[in-house]
Amino acid sequence: MTKLGLLLIALMTSSGQAHAVPSWGAPTSSPADTSPAALKPGQWVWGGDSKAMGPMAVVVSITEQRAYVYRNGLLEAVSTVSTGKPGHETPTGVFTILQKDKDHHSSKYNDAAMPYQERLTWDGIALHAGGLPGYPESHGCVHLPTEFARLLFGATNMGMVVVIAKDGVSDPGLVHPLVASPIDPGTGKEVLDVPLGTQEQYRWQPEVAPTGVVSLLLSTSDRRLFAYRDGKEIGRSRVDFRNGAAPAGTRAYMVANTKVAAGEPSWVEVGIPGEEAAGGTTLSQADEQRVLLPDGFRAALKPILQPGVVLLVTDKHVLPETTGPALQVLNAEQPAL
Repeated sequence: MTKLGLLLIALMTSSGQAHAVPSWGAPTSSPADTSPAALKPGQWVWGGDSKAMGPMAVVVSITEQRAYVYRNGLLEAVSTVSTGKPGHETPTGVFTILQKDKDHHSSKYNDAAMPYQERLTWDGIALHAGGLPGYPESHGCVHLPTEFARLLFGATNMGMVVVIAKDGVSDPGLVHPLVASPIDPGTGKEVLDVPLGTQEQYRWQPEVAPTGVVSLLLSTSDRRLFAYRDGKEIGRSRVDFRNGAAPAGTRAYMVANTKVAAGEPSWVEVGIPGEEAAGGTTLSQADEQRVLLPDGFRAALKPILQPGVVLLVTDKHVLPETTGPALQVLNAEQPAL
């Protein structure tokens, strides 16, 4: 599933020193190319964060015992968790952060430490650092690795949406999340993922989110490019590649500036933890020209490609399944994005 859109930011934050509180889980992030399914109890991946990059949302899968963190529609972090044990099950549904307390202690369970607590219900359900045995063992809260909980605590805002899901109760897209966020970050409602029709080359709906931060996600496996603004999908298009196979692996790029003469964006690679590329390399014109898009979609996208826009290119699947024919409206002689 991902090498984790763990991208979003060239502003990779340093983890810093842990506070003098009980500590659980791995002290540092696993490499970005670690599959969420391969994370062992207590392990996690974090790719840096900046609140300027758009709205954040969290999806907790009780079934998988993992938490997925999205920023502006793209996955940027994932962690193993431990949810409520039998008799103290963690409730499913849509919640918001009601209260934050870095040094919280339980009023119900012997003053137990609950570092980096982010309250979801007034009767005691919260996200916080805690034990991670690899199975549900809490009294209903969602336990996180200490350092992951610290980073998440610093990244979240009051009122941020948290969705908790499990098999038999929730939609499969919430129970087994992918690289793109399955929820609206403002409401927590499931996103209606309508595939392109067999004769539909692209869809452009800027009215879904008229303003906000923009990010792009290109899946070379699905041959789709998705545009998000304010965490909501505003467009998707078929995509193809000229001169050879599609790029492999996961890379992140950011618009550094717009070339005044042509009005074209200049893309700079963003370093992703665990990847060979350190970032800072300008995307060559030859590589840019390999990406083929329908003319209408390219024209609609161009005005919003302003400095700071992030593009994640991954060979991981975004769609539950690939549907429809390959892109046929372009040929090797037509201009690229």
